[in-house]
Order: sequence, then structure tokens, then C-alpha cells
Amino acid sequence: MPKQELLIVHEEMEGERLDAFITEHLEYLSRSMVKLLLEEKKITVNGENKKASYRIKEGEEIAVTVPEPKQVEITAQDIPLNIVYQDKDIVIIEKPQGMVVHPAHGNWDNTLVNALLFHIKDLSGINGELRPGIVHRLDKDTSGLLIVAKNDQAHRHLARQIKDHSFNRQYIALVHGTINEKLGIIEAPIGRSKTDRKKMAVDKNGKEAVSEYQVLNRYQNYSLVKVKLLTGRTHQIRVHFAYIHHPVVGDPLYGPAKKHFDLAGQALHACLLGFIHPSTQEYMEFQSEVPQYMQKIIDDLKKIN
Repeated sequence: MPKQELLIVHEEMEGERLDAFITEHLEYLSRSMVKLLLEEKKITVNGENKKASYRIKEGEEIAVTVPEPKQVEITAQDIPLNIVYQDKDIVIIEKPQGMVVHPAHGNWDNTLVNALLFHIKDLSGINGELRPGIVHRLDKDTSGLLIVAKNDQAHRHLARQIKDHSFNRQYIALVHGTINEKLGIIEAPIGRSKTDRKKMAVDKNGKEAVSEYQVLNRYQNYSLVKVKLLTGRTHQIRVHFAYIHHPVVGDPLYGPAKKHFDLAGQALHACLLGFIHPSTQEYMEFQSEVPQYMQKIIDDLKKIN
């Protein structure tokens, strides 16, 4: 059955385009899908049909009738997986750069989930068919450690730790410019960009986002940092370091347009995961070395210094 979403326009949202407002608040709907729903008159503003470019006003009620999603069958694929640890509740995977975590529009194959379905017998079903076992994500071009839940109890336990900010996630990043201080903290709320729907941005009306960092090394025009996430917003590290004018090297969305070091994506690696095990209640911690593609750049920079 179709479901109906009801959105209320608050004062700070007044003046936004109708289509932008909907995609910002219903993130599972793409801009093209919203356009189609408007054309099919499945979106109303105070009961009336409006164009995508309509500028919304405070107090208006926007009703969106979302059609029932089509069934999509996700296939198991024999894709190599680097399984660091596994027991009856969890799997720790080291994801390579370039691998998408879960299937989505335009990318139904060769994802981590396709590989998990082949290699792992049981996966939690909390996130549905498209994201079985997936508790948290890494961007396609971010490498490193990722935890997968094999049952719903484990999934809920791990998700609660992430929500409570007790889940320890640390990353190594190579960023542009010299960061002078040894330690720092970035506290800047993050929301969907108003100008580019593929991007996130620091936004006073966004969700709380906090990143702690330590400078490990400084090179000519670059800094190597370790970052601890205290929250887990989409693209958080990439957005935060771009915000303080030290974008992650190789970042195609938030970094400079000019390519550096012929990278396929950002130089960002999830190097540490620490959490309370769902069954044993003991703290577990896993670490991952910087991958070869990043280590080569670091070695080359050391030679220049």
C-alpha cells in the first residue's frame, strides 16, 4: 500500500523550493522521484497541487503520497572479502577503497552486501533486503574496518552504542595544508547541502556533529591526522575538514577540483573499531594498518620534507 508522509513548514524553512524541501526531509526520495510525484499530483501543499519551483511558506502542510516500493532481488556474488574476525553475532570486514557498501539505484551489483550474502550464512534483517547486517557505512572510496551484525539482537546492541556515542571509530586522513595545533576538535552541525543534493554541508539547522583529531605528521602542504568520530553524520570527516579549510586529499566532492597523487578517491581510512560485544559484554577493539595506496603517498611526502 502507498504511504503518506506529512511535513510541516517551520519558520526557518520558509522560501525553500518545494522539491528541495521534500528531498531534504525525505532523504530516501531522489529529486527525480519527487519531480515524478509532483507531475502525478501525489504531492499537495495545503491540499493544492504546486510546481517543483514553488516557494514554501511557514505553517503550510505538505502531503506526499509515496507509492509502494518495487520488490528488488539482491543476488549473492562470489566477491573476495577480507574478514578480520567472525563469531555467531558479528563480522568485522576490512573494506577496500572503491567498494560500495549496499545496493541502491544504479548500483545493484558488486557491493559489500552482495559479497556478504555469498560468504555469510546469517545476517540481521533490521535494515531490510537492501542492507542486511549493515550497522554503519563507509563511503565508497573510504577504506577500512566495518562491523556487520549476524542477528537482530546484535544489530540493536551495536546500533545503541553508536547512538550513545560509545562506539569507538577512528580514521586516518591525509588532508591539505599544515594544521599547526597538535590536537583539535571540530563542532559544527551537518545537514544536506541546499545547493547540491549529493553533498552535505555545515548548517546551523543541521544535526550535531563532533570530530576530534590529532595531527600525526606534517609534510610540505599536507597533514596526516587521526580522527575520532563522536557522532556519525554522512561524510562527517570530509565535510568537517573542508569546513576548516583542510579538505581530505583526493576528495572529489569537498576537495579542490585538481587531482592530487592520481587518487581514485579520498585518502581516508577507517583504522580502528572499538565496542562492547553484544553477547559477552566485553570491550573489543580492532585496528587496521594504513592501506598501500595511502602509505605510498606518505612515503613520497617524507622524501620531500
